[in-house]
Amino acid sequence: MLKRKFTEYLKKWKSVKQKECLLVCGARQIGKTFTIEEFAKNNYESFVELNFEQFPALKSAFDGELTVAEMIKRISVHIPTARFIPHKTLIFLDEIQACPQARTSLKFWAIDDTYDVIASGSLLGVNYKSVSSFPVGYERQVNMYSLDFEEYLWAIGLSEDVIESLREHFMNRTKVDDSIHRKMMEYLREYMIVGGMPAVVNQFVDSHNFGIVHQEQEKIISAYLNDIAKYAEATERTKARNCFLSIPRQLAKENTKFQYSVVERNGTARKFVNALDWLRDAGIVSYCYNLSTLQFPLSAYVREDQFRIYMSDIGLLTFMYGFEMKAALMEDTLTGPAKGGIFENLMADILHKKKYPLYFYKKDDSSVEIEFVLTSGINPLPLEVKAKNGRTQSLNTVLTWSGVVEGYKFGNCNVGVEDKKITMPIYLAMFI
Repeated sequence: MLKRKFTEYLKKWKSVKQKECLLVCGARQIGKTFTIEEFAKNNYESFVELNFEQFPALKSAFDGELTVAEMIKRISVHIPTARFIPHKTLIFLDEIQACPQARTSLKFWAIDDTYDVIASGSLLGVNYKSVSSFPVGYERQVNMYSLDFEEYLWAIGLSEDVIESLREHFMNRTKVDDSIHRKMMEYLREYMIVGGMPAVVNQFVDSHNFGIVHQEQEKIISAYLNDIAKYAEATERTKARNCFLSIPRQLAKENTKFQYSVVERNGTARKFVNALDWLRDAGIVSYCYNLSTLQFPLSAYVREDQFRIYMSDIGLLTFMYGFEMKAALMEDTLTGPAKGGIFENLMADILHKKKYPLYFYKKDDSSVEIEFVLTSGINPLPLEVKAKNGRTQSLNTVLTWSGVVEGYKFGNCNVGVEDKKITMPIYLAMFI
């Protein structure tokens, strides 16, 4: 069984909530249902689960009055074995995007506060128009993602002691032992191939077979394409599909700013922007925006028309390049712009799952380019990502600017400090 950080979030929610339901959002097949089911088994005397996609007839339980008494009565018609024990029951409304009235009902479960209610949905960002009334003030929304790198290390059995020792290297900026460094880079390359989708990780842990991993990832990509065909508006389906399939080509360019012309010759923002937003709202991709300047607050200097698109799971991006990419990554023989794009997406994967907004900085004349920018207090914190060892001309330049007190270079290198520049192996980015 995979250990997930989100379980601790659920425990905290249970202990502090007051008249609110929890709405868990995220892409398909990232482990939402399994994690919530395991949490329920270990923390409640009774568990009532309604999956609206698996059992569409359950939607009728939310037709008519949305009082708690009426909803319980109608649910019990469909699930005669359901037990509703006051203050000891978790009601789980799964795939809630398929039943908009169940989303509306969250307000009334919360006001009543007799039962804990968690809802989960995979396409909430694209199905919001179907909801008649949002339970504003009565639901707490939280995003869940596929396994991050640290969770992957737990899954393959790396000890907590080793992980904590790595954390100390990050915090104290001390060199990692060379043998441990080599092994961690090997684990990182595995993660770039396998990614964090639970079904894929389980297959790899059980078989250590990249061929089986590839087959499992193919199922997930097919499911995403089917979702586009089924749920995207008719005018956007082909556009969303083409944008999605263009991502590997976008990231294999020297200039990784999203270019509509890569999707279609003479493509324009006007034609494709809604399709891209659909992919983001479905949790499949994340946006990384260019900044006009490196100043605090970063959100005030976003150029919304200049952005990069990254896959929300690094393993799925690697799959889209083909099976040969897996061998090249594992053997560390990959070169060229595609390698840089994969390493950038890896960092985006790490930062996005830690809930950092994604920004980059690139001057109009291309003389300075920083792959990611965070903040340290009120100071911009540049992060340069290098797929291979080499000069960090842009980072060196930015570190001379007013307000930039330090910056990081992440790559296949060990820990080092040179004035304001901190060099780190990219696997230590999990501790940012």
